[in-house]
Amino acid sequence: MKLPDLSRFELQCLKRIWDRGEATVRTIHRDFPDPPTYSTIKKIVERLEEKGAVERVRKAGNAWVYRSAIPASAMIRKEITRLLDVMFDGSARPLVAHLADMRQVSIEDLKEIEQRLRGDRTQASRERTGGTGVRSKGEGMGKPEEK
Repeated sequence: MKLPDLSRFELQCLKRIWDRGEATVRTIHRDFPDPPTYSTIKKIVERLEEKGAVERVRKAGNAWVYRSAIPASAMIRKEITRLLDVMFDGSARPLVAHLADMRQVSIEDLKEIEQRLRGDRTQASRERTGGTGVRSKGEGMGKPEEK
């Protein structure tokens, strides 16, 4: 499935639908702390529908109830990849360094990330070697594949 390119505001509206599971335009409008007009939100949701990011589920009174047609995890991965490609030539290291400099990531966060990476590598190694832990020649070289 090809994920749509979304604007910042489209992503913000979609996130509110993800958070709720399903939502009407009015609900999305109420979820913004300082929202634009109702008609602006309605137009954005219509645009999300045209792009295939949301779908109508049912009517609630006169209003349509929408839900996401794309998984949050896939869209988040796409946006992070786009950020890494545009700002950091695809490398996560400078992003993590910036987050640390900005005090947006803690030592505990980094420890959790390290545990996740070790777990992924251990699992991947088991899958490649059939549980033996021994790699065949040339494995582990190059750019990791996307999951």
